Amino acid sequence: MVADLFLPFATFVMTLAFCAVHLFVGRLRILDATPRSRWLSFAGGVAVGYVFLHIMPEIGAHAASFERATGLAAPLAEAAVYTLALAGLILFYGMERAIVASRDAQRESEGRDRPEHAMFRLHIGANGLLIFVIAYLLNHREDESAAGLALYFVAMMLHFVTADYGARRHHVELYDRRGRWALVLATLGGWLAGVALALPPLAIGGLFAFVGGAIILVVLKEELPEERQSYFLPFFAGTALYAALALAELHLVN
Repeated sequence: MVADLFLPFATFVMTLAFCAVHLFVGRLRILDATPRSRWLSFAGGVAVGYVFLHIMPEIGAHAASFERATGLAAPLAEAAVYTLALAGLILFYGMERAIVASRDAQRESEGRDRPEHAMFRLHIGANGLLIFVIAYLLNHREDESAAGLALYFVAMMLHFVTADYGARRHHVELYDRRGRWALVLATLGGWLAGVALALPPLAIGGLFAFVGGAIILVVLKEELPEERQSYFLPFFAGTALYAALALAELHLVN
């Protein structure tokens, strides 16, 4: 168990590291390799490993909270939790499709390979919401062990590398000028909310479910399209390494 007095300090340091990714992802030249950087595929694999080995099991654990709070039968309560994960995936899929459609329309009408400014606000707003929740959950997770917190931090750090790189690719100038600062504010705001406000278990379970669905979409939409020229082996290596660490943590705890 992470000591109560140490937790806010540890999570604040992690929050600053998240902020550093938002601010400086554009300076990570190793990500700009052509074809696609293997490091991005590795980071995506780690994030997916975290979703399936940590977030999904925790979603299942939170189904009991839904059952108690709502009075639903156990199968319905579990279905409700996973529906929230599906909602996170659908929300971010819809956002991505809107951005791609706007980019195509701008290219045809004005010859600009950039989405409309309204799409920039949508993209940063949706990413900011997800980042706010992730930062909040630094202080409120089912797994309260130090190892669990460290694994959450590493997985989300690498997820931000993938997500921020994708956002900046769509809106380079706007991201560097305003977007990255908005994401920093969302990160700090989420951490502050986590320190000041403890939501009921029902809400925590819902947030975990939403984050899980959103992360799956964000990672896979970066890895799957053919034009990304992504790499299977680094993606697999990231997933396998994270799985080994997660299983080792479970072995040590139990």
